[in-house]
Amino acid sequence: MNMRYEYTLHTLHEDFYEITAQVRDAITKSGVADGLCVVFCPHTTAGIIINENADPDVVHDLLLGLARAFPDRPEFRHGEGNSAAHLKASAIGSSVTILIQGGRPILGTWQGIYFCEFDPPRRRKFFVQVQ
Repeated sequence: MNMRYEYTLHTLHEDFYEITAQVRDAITKSGVADGLCVVFCPHTTAGIIINENADPDVVHDLLLGLARAFPDRPEFRHGEGNSAAHLKASAIGSSVTILIQGGRPILGTWQGIYFCEFDPPRRRKFFVQVQ
């Protein structure tokens, strides 16, 4: 059984938006007890990661590190002016796969699932496929 759910997100600034609750919701709605869950971002200037959700300083530090690793550069040619956002999204990736056991995602104690916005403000969507 494959169940796909679509969620909408309005982003105001470059940030990591926690979507763990939406992923848990999709798993619950699907009725799948044991299986896999894929969270996918269909945008080229945003991504999906699993990382620590206990200390907000982790998100701050990740954003700082990405800004330093992928600064906006005057020699970029892309007409929209968001090449740094494309680089960050490429480094982060567009999806994560999560194991499901007992109708719940298997996540570590400190792990959360994040939608990573690098080109705000935007109306975004992401998909959760449960099987």
